[in-house]
Amino acid sequence: MKFSKKPKVQFPKKPKNLFFMVLIFIGALALMTRLMDYTRQVKNVTYSAFLKDVEEGKIKKVHVAGQDIQGVYANGSKFETVVPYTAKHWDTLKDNNVDIAVENISNQFSIWYILLFGLIIGIVIALFYILRQSRGSSGGGGSNIFNLGKSKAKMFMPSTIKENFNSVAGVAEAKEELQDFIDFLKNPAKYRRLGAKITRGVLLIGEPGNGKTMLAKAVAGEANCPFFSISGSDFIEVFVGVGAARVRDLFAQARKFAPSIIFIDELDAVGRQRGTGLGGGNDEREQTLNQLLAEMDGFQTQESSVIVLAATNRPDVLDSALMRPGRFDRRVYVPYPDLKSREQILQVHARNVQLSSEIDLGKIARGTPGFSGADLANLINEAAIIASKTEKNEVGVVDLEEARDKIILGKEVKTMVQTKEDLEVTSFHESGHALLTLLQPEDSDPLHKVTIIPRGRALGVTHSFPEREKYTTTKREMIANLVSILGGRAAEELVFNKLTTGAGSDLVRASEIARNMVCSYGMSELGPVVYKQQQGDFAYSQKIAENIDKEVKKIIDEAYEKAITLLTQNRDKLDALAHKLLEKETLYAAEIYELLNIEPREDYRFVQ
Repeated sequence: MKFSKKPKVQFPKKPKNLFFMVLIFIGALALMTRLMDYTRQVKNVTYSAFLKDVEEGKIKKVHVAGQDIQGVYANGSKFETVVPYTAKHWDTLKDNNVDIAVENISNQFSIWYILLFGLIIGIVIALFYILRQSRGSSGGGGSNIFNLGKSKAKMFMPSTIKENFNSVAGVAEAKEELQDFIDFLKNPAKYRRLGAKITRGVLLIGEPGNGKTMLAKAVAGEANCPFFSISGSDFIEVFVGVGAARVRDLFAQARKFAPSIIFIDELDAVGRQRGTGLGGGNDEREQTLNQLLAEMDGFQTQESSVIVLAATNRPDVLDSALMRPGRFDRRVYVPYPDLKSREQILQVHARNVQLSSEIDLGKIARGTPGFSGADLANLINEAAIIASKTEKNEVGVVDLEEARDKIILGKEVKTMVQTKEDLEVTSFHESGHALLTLLQPEDSDPLHKVTIIPRGRALGVTHSFPEREKYTTTKREMIANLVSILGGRAAEELVFNKLTTGAGSDLVRASEIARNMVCSYGMSELGPVVYKQQQGDFAYSQKIAENIDKEVKKIIDEAYEKAITLLTQNRDKLDALAHKLLEKETLYAAEIYELLNIEPREDYRFVQ
């Protein structure tokens, strides 16, 4: 695991910045001092009162500036007034021995006005300087008003990209597809000599956590060329036209460093079908998409070695113009990892983890069908956390079991208090699932374990692991699965002669399987016909809908009757398994085979 270096604290390097701030402070202080003089108690008197006070000898001195007079009384208090343009008050002041100071109003532009003007200019410059500093510290992202049209893409030079195809486990087919682009970027003349043109865009399609972003980095590392990474949402801004400007800027940068790769993550954020928003569309998003279309394959598109990689898990919502030949015309699917790929991924993530020598990663891979690459990484990490909390020296089988159950079902609920009767019902319910799995060995997956320890919203769980990777399922296997699923409800009715809500999730699963058998797979008397809903509307008649419901009910009823029959015929095994489960709370397949004297299948525990 790599850790980024701690950023160093940046101190001001230019002393002129400090001098500039001190100068502004002194000017502000001087201006405030001047303003305080004006805000002191200064009496505003009328011209008549002013003449009267002069004649009575109350005024000591005055300062004359045009028609404005400021003066001081004999007691030290200050006053101000406005006098008319007349020479009468001059004689009055002279006759009463008032000290007179006269100021030429043409020279009134004093130092205070200069300071005020300088202070305003200084504040404007300071604000501009702060904005520029914030722009410089934005990392090229353009997060202020001076940088709105700049691309937010992060650029990685070849020397900083350490990932390659060896860093990405599994996805062999996707790697093979991407090898063409790597070869083109390394040796474009090899293709151009025969007139071949490599596609401009590659779309990585897959569910979250399957390694689309990692594949894009690996392509850049293998091709040894600059890599520009950006998210689709980074183009969109509240101001119309900014997104299009960012697209132009991104492609302009990429062409400067060609051959290069542009990677757009979550393409559906900017590439959705046009005209589907409120009022017919979103102007900013559509302008951004239009610019992206033009940059990838427009009239003025320059011939350059710039390849655009994009990733999405929603290819169904992308605009058709984006998917046409010349743009994202090659699609690389990144599926959930198969058995071999899961084992390779586990080996990668287990490199820096102290695993017990008894752990077989191949068996862990078999026990994690449907896990994505991110799920497998989380499995190893959760197991390491669980082992660390108990201060173990290495990660063991129990830790991996606990981590897998936590990921699938949730954390163990230790505070739940159940009555003896509740525990018995749960025990027979889970025993019904487990026993019916064992009684149908040819059509069901091997049993792994059964537990009545509550996790998340489940009071108990029965686990089965597939023998191999399955890409198709037969009708017999689906019916056997239905029988096992309904075994919990059947055991409750058979033993306690009552029904509980604990089978609610089982009934939902059973109904979905039966309806798919009828509507999607043609496994009913309605024949090999697919019945679908289109945008909430049924694409078939009411009579067909009624027949579908009848067929679904018929399939479930037959499976439930078979479950009741099998459990009745093996009631002794059901009782023995339920009582042992009450005692131990968790039983693994090997223990159940021995308890019920049933010929064991391969034990799919993580460790034999």
